[in-house]
Parts: sequence; C-alpha cells; structure tokens
Amino acid sequence: MVEKKSPASGWPIVQGDFHTGDAQSCIGVVTMGSHLDEQGICDAGAAIAGSCKTENLGLEKIIANVISNPNIRFILCCGTEVKGHLSGQSFIALHEGGVSGGKIVGAQGAIPFIENLSDEAISRFQEQVEIVNIMESEDMGTIKAKIDELKARDPGAFGAEPMIVEVKEAGGAGEEVTGEVQPLSGELALVHARMKVIERMVTDIGYRNRFAAGVYSGKIEGLMIGLIVSFVILGFILLG
Repeated sequence: MVEKKSPASGWPIVQGDFHTGDAQSCIGVVTMGSHLDEQGICDAGAAIAGSCKTENLGLEKIIANVISNPNIRFILCCGTEVKGHLSGQSFIALHEGGVSGGKIVGAQGAIPFIENLSDEAISRFQEQVEIVNIMESEDMGTIKAKIDELKARDPGAFGAEPMIVEVKEAGGAGEEVTGEVQPLSGELALVHARMKVIERMVTDIGYRNRFAAGVYSGKIEGLMIGLIVSFVILGFILLG
C-alpha cells in the first residue's frame, strides 16, 4: 500500500472550471480546449479533471491545485489544443523548461506569462508530477485506459507537505474571472502574438541601427585621428 497524505485544507484551494474526485488519487486530468465528461473522468479514478483555455492564469490555477495535493503525481493532458493560446503546448513547456523573466521557456502561445507562481512553486510542480501527453485524444475509452495504467504506477504521495500559493484573479482579456474562463478569441490571440513578434523585430532593428551608427562613427573618428597623426608626423619631417 503506497503512502498517502492529506491535501491542503479545503482542497482544491483555487476554484475553476473543473470537477473533483478522490483527493488521494495520483492523477490529475487536463482536457485543454475540450469539454469532456469530466465527472466521468473523476469517477474513473482522477483526483481532478477540467479544461484549460489560457496559458497564463489557467495554468497557474492548475499548478496551485496540484502542488497543494501531494498525492497527485501524474498530469494527463488530453483533449484539443486551444487555437492562439496553445495552452497545452505552453503547459508542457512550463513543466520541461520552467519560467525565465516571467515568461514560460519555449512556450508558443500568445500570452505565456506567469505572475502568481514563485520559482519554488514551479520547481515543486516539476518535481512532483510527470506529464503524460495524449493530447488531441477525446476518446473516453482511451482516457480511462490511461488512467488505469497510471493508477497501477502510483508511487505514493510526494515527499513534502502541501504547498499553498495565492492566485490573484484580475479581470481582463485572457484571464479567468469568477471561476469562468474568459480567453481571448483565437484570432485576437494570434494578433497579440504577431504584435509581440513585431515588437521584438523593431527592438532588434533599433539595436542593429545603433550598432551600425556606432561603427560608422568609429570609422569617421578613426579616420580623423589618422589624418591628424599623419599631419603631425609630416610636420616633424618638414621641420627636421
């Protein structure tokens, strides 16, 4: 019999668009952009199951609920990707590469910025769970079979007490408000992503222009110094 621990009081500590099952289960299921039979997934053995449509606050809520329950050791990613936000790709990238400068390393979504999670919380998430990726699958038989497989691999509770983090919900585009997901539309998310690319390109052009200007200025300065030195040497020769 594997060891189990009590999750944080009142778990799940962050409310959202999900269903819950046995809090001692080792499996959390994220259906990404799909709305499946999440209660049925929990009845099949998951501790928690729900969608995730945003690659910022949506991911933060999942991680907060996972690290506050040491019994969860696997995250099963299934369902369809969210156009523009790419919350599935961003979620897997966060687990693999973490966050640098507030941005998920390797994430391709429009707004993959993490504000509510410390480096310690992200490291805890990476260490506590294994990501199992069957994304694009919406077949309940496949999902339940994978749950059975993971239950058989249950390593027991993570060797640390529940970690509690606060996830602040601020109303705005691409965030979750009052427990309901309010993502940007796919088209608007793509516009945001392209604007960020253009911003980076403009910044890069600015750096290149400054470098070119510096090189040009250096050439002129070097030429003038060379001429002055040449005239001085020539003067010494003529006077000598």
